[in-house]
Amino acid sequence: MTMAKRRKFLALVAVIAALALAVTGCNGGGSEDADNGGSAGGDSVTVKIGVSSPFTGDVAALGLGIKNGATLAIEEANADPELAELGVSIEGMFVDDAADPKTGVQAARQMVSDQSLVGVVAHLNSGVSIPASEIYNQAGIVQVSPASTNPALTQQGFANVFRVCTIDTVQGSFAGDFAIDTLGAKTVAVIDDSTQYGAGLADEFAKQFEARGGTVVAREKIQVKDQDFKALVTKINGLGPDMIYFGGMYTEAALISKQAKEAGLKVPVMGGDGLYTQQFVDIAGAANAEGDFATSVGLPLSLQPKGQEFSSAFEGMFPDQAIEAYDTYAYDATMVIVEAIKKVAADLGAEALTTAAGKEAIVAAVAETSYAGVTGEVAFDENGDTTNKAITAYTVKGGAWVPFEE
Repeated sequence: MTMAKRRKFLALVAVIAALALAVTGCNGGGSEDADNGGSAGGDSVTVKIGVSSPFTGDVAALGLGIKNGATLAIEEANADPELAELGVSIEGMFVDDAADPKTGVQAARQMVSDQSLVGVVAHLNSGVSIPASEIYNQAGIVQVSPASTNPALTQQGFANVFRVCTIDTVQGSFAGDFAIDTLGAKTVAVIDDSTQYGAGLADEFAKQFEARGGTVVAREKIQVKDQDFKALVTKINGLGPDMIYFGGMYTEAALISKQAKEAGLKVPVMGGDGLYTQQFVDIAGAANAEGDFATSVGLPLSLQPKGQEFSSAFEGMFPDQAIEAYDTYAYDATMVIVEAIKKVAADLGAEALTTAAGKEAIVAAVAETSYAGVTGEVAFDENGDTTNKAITAYTVKGGAWVPFEE
């Protein structure tokens, strides 16, 4: 059975089971409503959307941005009269995964243990999303990641796993072409942080760079939280590459950029979406980061279809915080789940949402998503991957990331 057929089958099963539950309720099973937070007497049913990313630690800037985007979406959803008319209210359930696979699995278990949980917006890191996805799959809870780009996440055969960001094969290939065609690089030193995200992205970049005739003069690995790269940059300096490509997150990338420039290796550092935050510039120092590059999923905020509306709403709720790379993706991921909640509540009744059948129906509704989001049209292929493959290149100019213009 193909993934698409499996999802349609699950939708049919969910509808039949939920209708059976409804009939049982009409015949005196009213006590189950109270156990599952039902709307006996016309009260609103409260359901929860879990949000998990690193809210503390070295990459908290991106994780807290995801939290902010999801919070804004939940706030706006609860102000929607349609949701109120359906007898539903939504709460956010925010759990720090610390960018750590073990902590992420614990976060997933904590969230799915709550019967009112109907979906999760999780996680930032692919290395966290992949093991945590097994927990969500076992619980029948829909997972929509705003940021996990490793292809393996959606290649596990899980019908409940989706993402609104594009994947490393797309981003890495784009970066390889960009390095050859736009930057004119002929040689590159490639480093990754030994995570699934970092290694996967670096491998895709290196493969495309070499396929286009470039030479990888060094292929190195570091560990997350390493801080001293002096020996590494000295080794790379002796090889004379045109640039350094780093697969990983902004803290280590910024330290590599800083220490490379201080060692006299005056070549740009380039990486993926994990670098695209002002924190990279601040850690490296503006002078060291000047002329470095990053690719990131989607379009710049100013070019996203509803970017201006999002900016205005975000500034109203978070006046002292910057919009990070994944905030709009977290917003759209949350709204995809909200739209599924509304559909299932309209079809089966609000009381069904927290039942196993209702959660199955939410998964099926997400699979059929066609949503005009902030980032663009949100829809998923048979694997749960977004159909939006846009990538943008950025460079540090004047102490800030800006879209690259030739």
